[in-house]
Amino acid sequence: MKRLPRRLGYGEEATLGEHLEELRWRLFIIIGAVVLAAIVAFAFHNHVLDFLNNPLPGDRRRVTTLTVTEPFTVSITVSLYAGVAVAMPIILWQLWAFLAPAFDPSSERRIVVLVALASALGAAGFAFGYWILLPRAIHFLTHYDDKHFNNLIQAKPYYSFVVTVLLGIVVVFETPMAVLGLVAIGALSARTLRKQRRIGYFITAVIGLALPGPDPITTALEVLPMWALYELSIWLAVLVERRRPSATLTSPWHAQP
Repeated sequence: MKRLPRRLGYGEEATLGEHLEELRWRLFIIIGAVVLAAIVAFAFHNHVLDFLNNPLPGDRRRVTTLTVTEPFTVSITVSLYAGVAVAMPIILWQLWAFLAPAFDPSSERRIVVLVALASALGAAGFAFGYWILLPRAIHFLTHYDDKHFNNLIQAKPYYSFVVTVLLGIVVVFETPMAVLGLVAIGALSARTLRKQRRIGYFITAVIGLALPGPDPITTALEVLPMWALYELSIWLAVLVERRRPSATLTSPWHAQP
């Protein structure tokens, strides 16, 4: 039985064949983790479907299917989505273990901090989208002109909508990481972010207003976190700029530990 791939140390040399063999085994581990997690998710897919249906109004939590095979295929698709989500830590770890030998220990520590920050922002975005945004948006959309429409919520489009909204909110919450990257390469600065704060607030407000919201309170709930993310981006920019060893370096990751 072959051993699992060993993580190479920084600067450790390996042949092209050894790298390809390591990549192959890590891909096998990723695929195996996703498949196993999807099987477990399918075994508990009723709970997964209940979780996804929870943002719906209480009287509409049994979604509609229109074909003979749709209940089964939708359950398989949802289980696969759940499998990828559950296996994500293993996926990221395998990718990192393959790429880590290219980074010295000091850079590795910084990347670990960035990954932890990105994970926290992603979790916050998911929580905000699921518990605050989705219920209000779905309530507004499903009751819009309901005296004229008999709104039958079909399973496949509904779950696609939920996944798309949650993924979009997670991406929005990762905005500080994008700003951090621009600051790191010198394309943006904390001074610029402060100077253009009104424009930044206006842009985030427009984005918030573009999101579904049945009333001003809900709209405020959507806009306020975006303003907070903008302020967080400014503070992250300040921290990155302070870690620059000199003006000759355009990237903060050149700093010595």
